[in-house]
Order: sequence, then C-alpha cells, then structure tokens
Amino acid sequence: MGSGRVAALGARPVLNAAATLTALGEGRLPEEVVLAMADASRFQVDMNELFLLAGEELARLTRNEAAYVTCGAAAAIAHGVLACVTGGDPAAIAAMPGGQGLRTEVVMHCAHRIPYDRVVDLVGCRIVQIGNAIQTFEWELESALTDRTAAVLWVAGSHLPPASLSLSKTVAIAHSRGVPVIVDAAAQLPPVGNLWHFTTECGADLVTFSGGKALKGPQASGLLLGRADLVAAARANGTPNQRLVRAMKVGREEIAGLVAAVRRYVGLDHDALLAQWEATVADWAGQLAQIPGVRAERSWPNEAGQPTPRLRVTVSRSELGFGAKDVLDALWQRDPRVAGLPGGEDVFYMTPDTLNEGEEQTVVDAVSAVIREMAARGQDGRMGSGDAA
Repeated sequence: MGSGRVAALGARPVLNAAATLTALGEGRLPEEVVLAMADASRFQVDMNELFLLAGEELARLTRNEAAYVTCGAAAAIAHGVLACVTGGDPAAIAAMPGGQGLRTEVVMHCAHRIPYDRVVDLVGCRIVQIGNAIQTFEWELESALTDRTAAVLWVAGSHLPPASLSLSKTVAIAHSRGVPVIVDAAAQLPPVGNLWHFTTECGADLVTFSGGKALKGPQASGLLLGRADLVAAARANGTPNQRLVRAMKVGREEIAGLVAAVRRYVGLDHDALLAQWEATVADWAGQLAQIPGVRAERSWPNEAGQPTPRLRVTVSRSELGFGAKDVLDALWQRDPRVAGLPGGEDVFYMTPDTLNEGEEQTVVDAVSAVIREMAARGQDGRMGSGDAA
C-alpha cells in the first residue's frame, strides 16, 4: 500500500469504504483500463477520428444511438446543454456564451437542484426552476416551456426528494413542445441497464454518467449518450474544436480508458457482484456487532440511491464516551487511511463496492481495532479518575 508514485509524492493511500467520491479519487482502475490508457499514450492520433470511433463502440456497448466521451459527468451536462442550444450550428456555437437570439433557458425541478447544475450557468444559460421541495404540478412544467427553452435537465436518483414529475411525464410534456430532455445520471450505476434505460426505454434525449465511479474508468472521464444528432452537436462544441468547452478537454488516454472500462462493466456478472457485496456487509455486521456499544445493520440503497448494500454503524456515545466522527477521524489517521461515510453524530456507513478484493477484512479489522482501542482508553481514564478520588 505504501509504494507507487502517489505515495512517493507524499499522498497517503486510502482504503475507501465510503463511496465513489471525487475527493477520494473515485474508483480504482482495473488492469485492462490501465493498459488501454498506457497504449493510447504511446501514439498520436487524429482526435476527431478517435472521438468518432470511440463513440461508435460506446454506443454499441450501451445500446444507444450515439456516445461521446467527456472529462466528467458535469462536463457531459455542459456539452449536452450546448448541444440543445446550438444544434451544432457553427454560427450558434460562435454566439455562445452570450447566445443572443438563441434558446438559452434550461428547466429544472426544485427537488433536482444540485451543486453540479452550475455548469448550466457556466456555459451561458439560465436555469428556470419549477415546483418546490414538496411537490411539482404538470402545469408548472408546461408553463415554463417557452420559445427560450433549450432543454429540461432531469436528475436521476431515488435519494432525491420525491417532489418532481416522473421522467416519463417530464419527457411526454417536453416532447409535446419539441423540447429535449437531458438526464443527469452521474452516479446511477448499477444497475447496468441504466446505460440504456433512460434513453431507449424512457425516451430521454441525452443522459450523462461519470466514467470514474462504478464504471471504474479514468477519474477525469464522463459519458454522454443518446440521440445521434445531439451527440454530434455536443461534439461540435468541444475539443479539439476551438469552442466554448474546449477548456473541458478530454485526452486520448481517457477516451481509450473509458471504452475499456465500459466494455468491462457491461460484461460483468452483476448478480454475482451483488451477492458478494451482500455477503461482505453481512460479515461486517456480524463482526462489529460483537463490540459493546456498537450496532451494525444492513442499509439499502446507498447514499446515491444506487441498489447496492452498505453497512450502517451506530456508535453509542452514552456507552462508549465517543461517537462516529471520533471513529472516522481515528481511521483517517491510520496508514493506510480508512474512509467511511459520515451519517450523523453517532452513525457512519461502510460500503464494499469501492474496495478491491481482499481489502474487506482489512477495513473491518481497522474499524474494530479503532473502536476497541478508543473504548479501552476511555475505561482506563475513568478507572484512573476513580482511583485518584
């Protein structure tokens, strides 16, 4: 764990049992992805040709009309929005970000507002919000669709407040007015079927995914899937063209790596993976439940609303004298660091899907050791205080 170039730079390795978080480097690259990136790094190519060939392969793998590799899911939203605004027309592309005379409004549900929707502003568009945190009515979407509307941005995830119109209803209303729908599904894998569910089954025009999360592709990669004309328009707005989102450049290494990652992902035995994660969570629960003051139980779904199990660990401050944050802080000081996901003052979560094979026991051993050591120190302190009295 202590070897490698990152460690040589001074960054300590982390056993990530929290989530596929950007701040923790997201997923770790499988060997076939590393090899694809290394191979791509050795050659110079026509980038337009590479984008097209990669797009064809990714579209085939994901059962979509077309595909485009971006430098992340947020960048995929930016490309998708610009595709809807400009339609790939050179004059319209050159008019952005001012967009005089163009459709530059993007409609979003209040319940779908997320930090990443700021990319809509970044590319020169304006968000029109509908509904509230409790409910949204169909008439609110209908009235928001005007001759200035470029697209509706719909955010996927069962973890979001259930206050928005369904995707099917959103698509039906938007399409009746000739407005495309973009789905932000950055972290909505698994299930693998989501790669085509939102577009070919639900009728959305574009969908975005992170390349560095469940796909285990390059961290700086994203995937834009959907209608061929809109994907072509997205590509016209990006690198290697000297256009607005040229700044969101993706390299040949990321393109090759993401193709390899998607090819790997769609070929996995996802039922076997789920069974493995369930077994790990059950094993973790059994081991941690043996510690006085600790309650461990299976939780479903995970923090991003994905259908994957994780462990909910409750640390009783009244019994042990410390809480979940104290445990997580102590885990972070170990070498290697161990990361769990905070869930409140007395709760944290552990997930198995971000770990490499064999790391599951190392993680639960570290958690168990930290809690027992902290409990022993607390008991020693209380005994010493009593003796002195």
